[in-house]
Amino acid sequence: MKVDTNTLKKIAHLARLEFDETSAEKMTLDMTQILDWVEQLNEVDTEGVEPITTMSSEVNVLREDKVGEHLPHESGLKNAPQRDSDYFRVPKVLE
Repeated sequence: MKVDTNTLKKIAHLARLEFDETSAEKMTLDMTQILDWVEQLNEVDTEGVEPITTMSSEVNVLREDKVGEHLPHESGLKNAPQRDSDYFRVPKVLE
């Protein structure tokens, strides 16, 4: 599959990306190569191959939850750059 300029512009718009002419040409070539590689993967016979959920055989070791002592409220706020009585003050993110 070949990615053309119109397809790249549509993808860039959806992903909120901007490309100059040189970058757009390179990105078009790169995306075409990726899609060609995926097409090659589609040709591989996977009959009888079990799907996997992870690429690693490592097992995540989790600790048991235990109730313990909590950090006192005042100690938690001690090093806060800004605070307002009992809470951290943070900059506004959304208008």
